Amino acid sequence: MESKQISEDVAGIDQKRVFWRLMSFMRPYKKKLTLAFFLLLMATALELLAPLVVKVFIDDYLTPGNFEEKTMLLLGGGYLLLVAAAAAVNYTQFVLFQSIALNIIQDLRVQMYEAVHRLGLKFFDRTPVGSLVSKITNDTEAIKDLYVSVLSTFVQNIVYLLGIFAVMFYLNAKLALYCMILVPVILWIMWMYRKYSSRSFFEMRERLSLLNARLNESLQGMAIIQAYNQQKRMKREFKEINESHAKAQMKNITYNGLLLRPAVDVIYMAALVTILSYFGFASFQTSVEIGVVYAFINYLDRFFEPVNMMMMRLSMFQQAVISAGRVFQVMDEREMAPGKMGEGEPRIEGGRIEFCNVTFSYDGKQDVLHNISFTAEPGTTVALVGHTGSGKSSIISLLMRFYTPDNGTITIDGEDLQAYDNRELRSKIGLVLQDSFLFAGNIHENISMNRKSGEEVHHAAEFVQASKFIEKLPESYQTAVGERGSGLSSGQRQLISFARTMAFQPKILILDEATANIDTETEEEIQEALKKMRHGRTTIAIAHRLSTIQDADQILVLHKGKIAERGTHQELLRQNGLYHKMYLLQQGTGVEAI
Repeated sequence: MESKQISEDVAGIDQKRVFWRLMSFMRPYKKKLTLAFFLLLMATALELLAPLVVKVFIDDYLTPGNFEEKTMLLLGGGYLLLVAAAAAVNYTQFVLFQSIALNIIQDLRVQMYEAVHRLGLKFFDRTPVGSLVSKITNDTEAIKDLYVSVLSTFVQNIVYLLGIFAVMFYLNAKLALYCMILVPVILWIMWMYRKYSSRSFFEMRERLSLLNARLNESLQGMAIIQAYNQQKRMKREFKEINESHAKAQMKNITYNGLLLRPAVDVIYMAALVTILSYFGFASFQTSVEIGVVYAFINYLDRFFEPVNMMMMRLSMFQQAVISAGRVFQVMDEREMAPGKMGEGEPRIEGGRIEFCNVTFSYDGKQDVLHNISFTAEPGTTVALVGHTGSGKSSIISLLMRFYTPDNGTITIDGEDLQAYDNRELRSKIGLVLQDSFLFAGNIHENISMNRKSGEEVHHAAEFVQASKFIEKLPESYQTAVGERGSGLSSGQRQLISFARTMAFQPKILILDEATANIDTETEEEIQEALKKMRHGRTTIAIAHRLSTIQDADQILVLHKGKIAERGTHQELLRQNGLYHKMYLLQQGTGVEAI
């Protein structure tokens, strides 16, 4: 079943279309390519002239024993000049081709990175991070080999082969026609190699993606692996994937061993025997010029040298095309992040939020939200409470327009959420998650996001009481922050993310248990800051600890994707329902709270 799936995936990659799409990346470099191609032709001509000089020396001077000093100097100097000029021109065209190739792969990587940032969260929900990283790094590296090593080699050697055949026809047209039989034979070997190696290359790339995905998962979950003593199981599963990757590589090695260099060597020997036999039989009937024999054998060697180079690069070519197909699959992905729809440029002024009969499903099969309706007036706080899986985070994700509801409407200030431009939406809605995320850099950069001044950063940090610990750090706001905020406590990371939100002075605040990772003393300071901040702003807060949202203007109790209860803290307690039970459980008593 797995083998059949891989075959179907390979068949789904139109290799011709992928190749010509790769070629389209060369368009911005037409002028440089034209110059490089001209230099290539010049270098080829210079290299092909050198054996002709030797042929003239052998037939016209060595054989008859004519060694005129002036002529010998001219022939010797001419030969050395041709060799030196060919080397210089070859170096120039090689560097030019390589620089173009590196520029192209830089363009491709940037486009790939940009495309990933445009994708919606639904795509990331179903795509392992390690697999995606493998496509951005390993697959683009394989494509780089195509531009850097393969294309220049193929272009150079094809031109070189055409030149060799031209000279062969000049020396002996009949024998050159015999040698032309080699071309379809070599093309047939290339076709066979491409046909049978495609699947092994695709399988290798898929297994490498799985390896990266498993490695990424293991590194992120190392604490859990060690805590539950799962090292042996993880090693066993990693070993299984690694072995399947090795098997795919062995298949490719087998194809390389049969269809690349060995097959070409057999053809070379057959061609050499043919040429020597031809001149041997011809010598019985007429005289044969030794210079012509030398030139033909020399050109035969020169013919198979580029053929061998192209055959050895063929594996890189095949691997690059398969990798490019995988990269283009991501670049062509249509699961884009939801964006603006319709005309007009509405602005968020008051921050009035309204959900009207909103229904949503992540997979299109099972609804996680059912007919959600509520209104958050400007300057008020709406709290969302409920057990895990009740739909709280899904409401936040829809309001942030990470996803689009299946049914119903979401409006802000009376305008449909889809009517707002992304820049307007992101600048007017501030988000603080429970698991705060910090970028590698320094504290100032993480608060400002490269868009706010130092004064705004300091003011925001003071507002959320983060300046107290920041200013005590060795380099204050310039203190380096490791990946995901390593080196800082969870409370410090949360305070920095809170300051980041405040720096943008949003009209709407979304708080996903914003005080969950902060100690009691710091939480009191944050709650005080939140009270000031809520004035004139709409706040949607997910709460696990009910003590943090008792002053909310409206509390929505979610259960299995539906709003089971709504009201203020005191109103919900009097209802004696789900909220009342949750409150008693968190108080650690079964006694009535009111």
